[in-house]
Amino acid sequence: MQQSLNPWITRPATTDGAETAIAEAYVPPAAVISVPLRGMVEPDAADRLGHRRVAGSAKVWVTGAHGGSGESRIADLIGGARITDHCWPVLQDGARPRVLLVCRADVRGLTAARSALTQWVSGASPELDLLGLAVLADAPGKTPKPLRDFAVIVGGGAPRLWTLPWVEAWRHGDATTPPAAREYQRFITDLAALATTTAPSTTN
Repeated sequence: MQQSLNPWITRPATTDGAETAIAEAYVPPAAVISVPLRGMVEPDAADRLGHRRVAGSAKVWVTGAHGGSGESRIADLIGGARITDHCWPVLQDGARPRVLLVCRADVRGLTAARSALTQWVSGASPELDLLGLAVLADAPGKTPKPLRDFAVIVGGGAPRLWTLPWVEAWRHGDATTPPAAREYQRFITDLAALATTTAPSTTN
C-alpha cells in the first residue's frame, strides 16, 4: 500500500526530533484536501455518481466509483462499514456521512474515480466527509508504471490515497478474512482511526 499526499503540494518539513517522538495514540494520515474547492468545474452529468438516500448508520460508507470496484470487499474489512451501491450516500437524518471512495487500478476504474473526485471537489456531490480514495489492484503482479502514475495523479484530488495489492484469496470466495499484506493492515488501521475522528468543518 502507498498512502500518498497530493503530488502538487510540498510536504512541510518536520521539526527536529519529531520522527523519534513516541505518540501516545495512533494518528491517522492527515487530509490534503478536506473540503470542496471553489472554482472547480463539475463533470458532465453522464460522468457523475448518482445520489442514494440510505437509512440507518455506518462508521464508514464505502462508495464504488464503478461496477466491480471492490466496494463490498473493502466494506467487509472495515468494522461498521456499509456499501452504497456506487452512489453518494444521503442520510435520512441529514447527518454528513463519512465516505471512502474505491476503484480498481485499471484505466476504466481510475477514470471513474477521477470523475467522482471532480464531482466532489467541485461541490456537485451531496454534503459528505470524504476520507479518501482506495485503489485496488485489478490483476496479480505489479501494476504497470503508467497506471501507478495515473493513480497518483487521480489520488491527488482526494484527501488521502491508499493503493492496495491483489488478493488471490478473494478469487476463491474468502471475503471476510483481512489480507495479511501490510498494506491492508495499515489501511484497516487508518480507516478505524478516521472513523472515530471529529468531522472537519465544511467551510473553505
